[in-house]
Amino acid sequence: MSIKTYLDNRPSIKRFVHWMLIPTGQARPRLWVSWFVNPFIHKKHRSAAIRANVRMDVLPFNAFTLGAHSTIESFSVVNNGVGDVTIGEHCTVGIGSVVIGPVTIGSDVIIAQHVVMSGLNHVYEDVTLPIHRQPVTTRPIVIEEECWIGANVVITAGVTVGRHSVVAGGSVVTKDVPPYSVVGGNPARILKQYDAASGLWQKPSIAAAL
Repeated sequence: MSIKTYLDNRPSIKRFVHWMLIPTGQARPRLWVSWFVNPFIHKKHRSAAIRANVRMDVLPFNAFTLGAHSTIESFSVVNNGVGDVTIGEHCTVGIGSVVIGPVTIGSDVIIAQHVVMSGLNHVYEDVTLPIHRQPVTTRPIVIEEECWIGANVVITAGVTVGRHSVVAGGSVVTKDVPPYSVVGGNPARILKQYDAASGLWQKPSIAAAL
């Protein structure tokens, strides 16, 4: 029996363990977890960098990985509390960005400033309870290799951005983006796609828009 299964079957012990890891009502782990547990659990390549003032809300019961030559810039937030966060090699997470798992970012990805990607949503349907007391749901976000996510973009839960795609600044992405595409707007729609036959980036037909 795994530790997770053991705790799931014993709610009172699970609550105590959770309290030991995170102060009540908070997302940031206790200092002893950040200093003495996470460095041995999570995988940060020796050539990767997490800049000053990054808020690392990462806990040992979900994965966090930062690949070689990748950088998380200052004032960003990374949270794996409800899902793994995996960042590949040669990636940049720009200043002030927010990454809430489950999120998988492939290698050679540029994420500009103030980008928000969250695989988490709040349940709100029960009107007898405040929303913050209701459960959360998760759907993974996947950013495939070689993408460029512009400044102030929001990527919602469950979205996959295909390989070598560009998301224009200020866009809100609510649907999957095909590989080799340029998308923009709120909600984002396809602006251009790479045509392998001609070797050109071309505007799609209206029927092909997101």
